[in-house]
Amino acid sequence: MLKEAIYHRPKNQYAYAYDQKTIHIRLRTKKNDVDSVSLVHGDPYLWKDKNWLVEKAAMEKSGSDELFDYWFAAVEPKYRRLRYGFELSSKEETLVYTEKGFINEVSTDDTAPYFAFPFLNKIDVFKAPEWVKDTVWYQIFPERFANGDSSINPEGTLAWGSTEPKSDNFFGGDFEGVIQNIDYLKDLGINGIYFTPVFKAFSNHKYDTIDYMELDPQFGDKETFKRLVQTCHDNGIRIMLDAVFNHSGYFFPQFQDVLQHGMDSKYKNWFHIHDFPLKNDDDSLNYDAFAFVESMPKLNTENPEVKEYLLEVGRYWVREFDIDGWRLDVANEVDHQFWREFRQAVRAEKEDVYILGEIWHDAMPWLQGDQFDAVMNYPFTTGTMNFIANDKVRAEEFVNIMESVLHSYPKNVNEAAFNLLGSHDTPRILNTAQHSKEKLKLLFACQLSFIGSPCIYYGDEIGMDGDQDPGCRKCMIWEEDKQDRELYSYVKKLISLRKQYPVFGNGGDITYIEANDETNHVIFTKQNKKEKMIAVLNNSANELTAALPFELQDTKLVDLMTGKEYAAHAKQLTITVKPYGMAFYSIEQPV
Repeated sequence: MLKEAIYHRPKNQYAYAYDQKTIHIRLRTKKNDVDSVSLVHGDPYLWKDKNWLVEKAAMEKSGSDELFDYWFAAVEPKYRRLRYGFELSSKEETLVYTEKGFINEVSTDDTAPYFAFPFLNKIDVFKAPEWVKDTVWYQIFPERFANGDSSINPEGTLAWGSTEPKSDNFFGGDFEGVIQNIDYLKDLGINGIYFTPVFKAFSNHKYDTIDYMELDPQFGDKETFKRLVQTCHDNGIRIMLDAVFNHSGYFFPQFQDVLQHGMDSKYKNWFHIHDFPLKNDDDSLNYDAFAFVESMPKLNTENPEVKEYLLEVGRYWVREFDIDGWRLDVANEVDHQFWREFRQAVRAEKEDVYILGEIWHDAMPWLQGDQFDAVMNYPFTTGTMNFIANDKVRAEEFVNIMESVLHSYPKNVNEAAFNLLGSHDTPRILNTAQHSKEKLKLLFACQLSFIGSPCIYYGDEIGMDGDQDPGCRKCMIWEEDKQDRELYSYVKKLISLRKQYPVFGNGGDITYIEANDETNHVIFTKQNKKEKMIAVLNNSANELTAALPFELQDTKLVDLMTGKEYAAHAKQLTITVKPYGMAFYSIEQPV
């Protein structure tokens, strides 16, 4: 065995409390290097005749990526304490892996060398809101979704969809427009709306906040927003707002005061200023900003006044308007202590508020139960888009990426992950997929059958196109004869399957069975204690005929997309999947 590849640490994604009584343990080994692993475990205080009382539990191989195998076991320690190690076997040798290194056999005369999970404290269990696991989000860029009240149009508003979107033009999208189209959203089946910023700002995208306590007048007043939230709640739809706490806008009054009064401004410590007066000479700022954008000065969230101001923002919109979630922009550049206090503040107002951070890299430090419930799952996005839309990777590498995604975080973190394909910051997924409707449908099928909380960018479900920002921010198309209604029906069906069959969505663990680079197809199962589903993904221009790689004799298969039932009498079943198609079958026993 390659000892250097064997890895575990008693924290984060390798050892965590899944619930109040269950501890999940993972181990990493070199790919195809170890034949079996047993978890050697026991309570550190249970001894008999000077020997520690231990048990052995077989660990299952939960998945493999390009370099490693991952092993998994769930334990319910009677006294919520655990000491443990790993007994690894290959054809050549058997070793025991402990916190202090490797030993030749299980030792019961001393617990000190073994890994420790000291105590399963209820407060330490990572717990995202339960409702998120069953939520399908719909991202709305408010300025471009629907114009329901032309009386509040900003000056220079253009006729809806009359020209291409630009970084500085306006079409008058507002809250009333969302309210008037709530039946459309309900029919589609979504039950969560993520709004990009709605607070008073200069731009059409509103990421340059002027006043965090006021809505932008082009969207409507607070009474209209209250009515929007209530209308959504009455229709079973949750609301998540976008908060930009890393930086303010250029016209934020406190920043304007610093520009005007310099060293004498009482707000000078609200920002990260290197020297005065503020300037932008030779493209070099003398104050910190988002990237190097001079109109987005970075807020000093360690300053008590700034902290209390922003915490009250978080509390206010939950308390007064009953919103259900916060999406946090540029979350990784804000200090951890602020986010800990932010969580406590908003949860004091409403205990099941969803807190979502925008983080593009390994986010484990933010996902330990004291800060965020989830992050935007960009590794999933990149892997899926590169496989299906961009043709950059083939089946085997795609599965390696997805296995890495699933093993990067604890299971209860993955269940709340925010899984997106496109957004206001990326080209439309139809464009990325070279305008292939079949690929677009395959992307949706892959996304909506994955573990997590999926999000659809407005208009993608009807085949809207558009290049990189601002092209991806076109006005929503409302004329049905200009919408792809067949695509809409397909997405609606996928969403309904998540609701009808728990195993289709978050109620089933994924096991990848087969990845074939030659035909570019993937087969995986999803199952729980009651249900099992087989999925076959054909990412090629050719029809796929594939033998399902396990025995299905004397079972009944139900095609989840069509409802057709099949009785399997032969040991092996062969199925056909159309080009760029995905098939889903539930397995029922007996026939």
